[in-house]
Amino acid sequence: MTSNVVAPADRSANKSPLDHRYGAPLKIMLVAGEASGDQLGGRLMAAIKRQNPNVKFIGVGGPRMMGEGMISLFSMNEMSVMGLAEVIPHIPRLLRRIRETADFALSERPDIVVTIDAPDFCFRVGKRLANKGIPLVHYVAPSVWAWRPGRARKIAGFLDHLLALLPFEPPYFEKEGLATTFIGHSAVEERHGGDGNRFRAAYGLEADQKVIVILPGSRHSEVGRLLPVFRDVVVRLHHDYPDHAFVVPTVSKVEDAVRQAVSQWPGKAIVVSTDQERRDAFSCAHAALAASGTVSLELGIVGVPHIIGYRVSATSAWIARRLLKVDTVTIINLVLGRKLVPEYLQEDCTADKLYTAMTALIDEGSHRATQQAGFDQATTLLGFGQTPPSEKAATVVLQVARRSG
Repeated sequence: MTSNVVAPADRSANKSPLDHRYGAPLKIMLVAGEASGDQLGGRLMAAIKRQNPNVKFIGVGGPRMMGEGMISLFSMNEMSVMGLAEVIPHIPRLLRRIRETADFALSERPDIVVTIDAPDFCFRVGKRLANKGIPLVHYVAPSVWAWRPGRARKIAGFLDHLLALLPFEPPYFEKEGLATTFIGHSAVEERHGGDGNRFRAAYGLEADQKVIVILPGSRHSEVGRLLPVFRDVVVRLHHDYPDHAFVVPTVSKVEDAVRQAVSQWPGKAIVVSTDQERRDAFSCAHAALAASGTVSLELGIVGVPHIIGYRVSATSAWIARRLLKVDTVTIINLVLGRKLVPEYLQEDCTADKLYTAMTALIDEGSHRATQQAGFDQATTLLGFGQTPPSEKAATVVLQVARRSG
């Protein structure tokens, strides 16, 4: 596949690879493996361009990163596999892509490689690049505080720097000798990024019509497990609240499956797939039912009360229960140290339990007020009101590249 690459920068005569006055652009390779990583990568690329306009990007990414100027080596969707059991059938292809990604980096010799989340893929790429003269930064610290704490020492052996999203993460890695910077969570950058009035106008919703957002995940495995349960919840909610509008934000790789399933829901639920429509929908949402993931923080940032429902395969669940060292999977709960956002996982993820919890949030009362107060506290801890996380990340990336030049 044709790549958007340029010749390596001239390192002679003490010329910094970051100084565009010498002509050759800084070449940065980024590797993202799923939708959330693509969002992080896109924001990072935009911030890097603001700090150093003379830059070229190569690597693997999705629509957001390609919109910032990357031509992806292959489809990012190939790496988006969730669950310990689900990944097994895809191992041969994933191993091939790992080799191809590492070989691409070695042939192109970028000034720096930034891998983003997706540790099972990215860390294997990183190991292949260890001691090859290319600085390696990883964006999103692995959850060693939740399971497999030994990973901290392992990644310290091949990474040059780690970018952490949560304030309590750096000490886990610094004690192993890995330079780690808490930059805050990138989601706080879009706290005011939506326009609820625009969304209502676009879809013919009344100014006082309540909007319920349903988020079944961004992977096929998630959508397949959660949509049937979420549908049953929506059917009951629509019966009780017939005037409420239901909106289902999704992403391109599962959009067809989501649209087909939602077409059978009552009340003509609205499906949207662009980032802006997603943010607009969040800005006018009254409550939400969501899969586990970054989306919980995104909802919390704009003050949308919500609950989490999630299921993985029985095998993945059995393994996770024996490895996990925490009793919550939601970022807001982790940061606050308490279960502000209700979670219904595995056998607890039933239509009955989700429906009961959703009605408590839809109806005005203490559940809504308690969540919204906690959201303000959590987003402050995660960096809201400070230097944007993507700008902090870009500064670190450019500094690491400068030291290697």
